[in-house]
Amino acid sequence: QVQLEESGGGLVQSGGSLRLSCVPSGSIFGINLVGWYRQAPGKQRGLVAIFTSGNSTYYADSVKGRFTISRGNAMNTMYLQMNSLKPEDTAVYYCRGTNFYGVDYWGKGTLVTVSS
Repeated sequence: QVQLEESGGGLVQSGGSLRLSCVPSGSIFGINLVGWYRQAPGKQRGLVAIFTSGNSTYYADSVKGRFTISRGNAMNTMYLQMNSLKPEDTAVYYCRGTNFYGVDYWGKGTLVTVSS
């Protein structure tokens, strides 16, 4: 089994920064960490940032220029650097990974709360 664990969430004032991390554990061979998603209260989970083909990146318009997705050197950790945070960024943030067969894995999420 594969588990993904997010960390780094917390309470921050508007304009502040946080860095989220995603680390896989278990049967991680062949797991590709692909992106970050978030779910605000009362809303559906939505895309924040992902790696696309060729290791390019794609960002939701709402975070473009403020958030940066990256991977560790060993490709077994994924990060989301979040700068200039706004109250509307408040959400539970999830990382997503996939295996060779296209099966998705999700972490349990980490809560980010941005106060105004």
